[in-house]
Amino acid sequence: MKKICFLLFVCCTLFSLTGHSQVSIPDTARSATQAFDVNAATEHWLNTLTAAQRAKSDAYFEGNYWLQLWSTLYTILIGGIFLFTGLSNSIKNFVSRIKWVDVQNLIYIFIYLLLAYIFLFPFNVYENYYREHQYALSNMTFSAWLHDEMLVLGLMLVFGSPILMLVYFAIRKTGKTWWLWGAGIVIAFAAFGAFIAPVYLSPLFNKYEPLADGPLKKEILSMARANSIPAENVYQFNASKQSDRVSANVSGFASTTRISLNDNLLKRCTPAEIKAVMGHEMGHYVMNHVYKGLFETAVFLVILFALVNFVFQMIVSRYGSRLGIAGIADIGGLPLLVVLFTVASFIFTPVTNTMVRTQETEADMFGLNATHEPDGEAHVDMMLSEYRKIDPGYWEEIIFFDHPSGRNRVHMAMQWKAEHLHDCK
Repeated sequence: MKKICFLLFVCCTLFSLTGHSQVSIPDTARSATQAFDVNAATEHWLNTLTAAQRAKSDAYFEGNYWLQLWSTLYTILIGGIFLFTGLSNSIKNFVSRIKWVDVQNLIYIFIYLLLAYIFLFPFNVYENYYREHQYALSNMTFSAWLHDEMLVLGLMLVFGSPILMLVYFAIRKTGKTWWLWGAGIVIAFAAFGAFIAPVYLSPLFNKYEPLADGPLKKEILSMARANSIPAENVYQFNASKQSDRVSANVSGFASTTRISLNDNLLKRCTPAEIKAVMGHEMGHYVMNHVYKGLFETAVFLVILFALVNFVFQMIVSRYGSRLGIAGIADIGGLPLLVVLFTVASFIFTPVTNTMVRTQETEADMFGLNATHEPDGEAHVDMMLSEYRKIDPGYWEEIIFFDHPSGRNRVHMAMQWKAEHLHDCK
C-alpha cells in the first residue's frame, strides 16, 4: 500500500516442471551441510552476485531514497502553485456557480487531481519509465507505459474524487471529529479496493488465465487446501510485458480470493523455487495479513488524520487569509491537506515500512515451514537483488526497506535449513 492506498501481485506452468532442473545450490554451500555453518552458507549465496551486479542493484535501490525526498518536495511545490498563484481560488470560484456544495467539491477535486497529475507527469516519466529502462528493469515501450498510466489516472479520478468528496462531507457534518470519520472512510474504501482488485482491477493491466493443468498446478492447489485457502484454481498473468521481475500472490479475501503467479516466475524458476514463493504468499493469507494490515493501516490513518488536522488548523489560523483558505471545510484547502499528508507520510516512512516488513518476515517463516525449500527460497531472494539492495546497513534497512533485506532472508532460510537438515533435499 503506498500514497493513500495502492497494492501488489504473482504466477506458474507445466514448462516449469519439464524445462527446469532441481534448484541449484552453490557447491560451497552444499559442502557445508554435514557440519552446517549458517553464516558461511549465507555468504556463499550472497557471493553468487558479481561485484557489477551488486553495484548496479545498490545504485538503483539507493537512488530510490532520493526519489522519495524529491517526490515529497515536488508535491510541496505543486501545492504551492495551487495556493500562491491563485489557481486554487480560481477553480473554487468556477465551481461555486453550482448550487450543491457536494457537487462543487466533487468537481473541484476532479480538476485538482487531473492538474496535479499533469504537473507531476515529467517527474513520473523519469522515475517510472526512463529510470527503469536506464537500469534495464522495464520491458515496456513508451506507448505501452503511457497506456497503463492513463488507466491509473482514470482509476484515480473515478475512485479518488468521490472518496475525497465523502471526506469533505464528513468534515461538514461532524465538525471537530472529522479526522476520525475521514480515516474511517479511507480505510473502508481501502478494504473495498482489496476485495475487488483481483477480479476487477488487476485484469485491467494484465491478462489473467488459468494455469495449465499439470503436476505443478496440482501441487499448488494441494498446498492451498492443506492451509485452508479457499481457492479452486491457479491463475497466471503476463507480467513479462512490463518487466522480468518474478512475482506471485494470494490476493483478495472472502469470495474474491485468488492464487496468481506471473509468467516470469514460470520461465525463470524451478518448481522448488516456485513452491517456495507460493509458500510465502500463502503465508500472508493464512496469517490473516490482509485483515491485520487493514487494522494497522486504520490505526495509522487515524493518527495521521489527527496530526494533519492539528497542523492544518494551526497554519490556517495564522495564514488562512493569505492562502485564501477559510477553514478545514473549505475545498480550497485541499492542496494544503495533500501537502501535509505527503510530508507526514514521508516522515513516518520507517513506521509503515516496519509494519509491512514484519509481515513479510512472518510470511517467509511460514513458507519455509510449509514447503521445506530453504534453497529455493534463498535462490529467489538472490533473484530479487536485481532491484533490491542485498546487504544494507542496520538502520538503512529499518528506514528504507518494506521487505527484509536479501541477506536477512537468505540467513533465515539457512538457519531453517540448519535445524531441518534431515528434511532438505
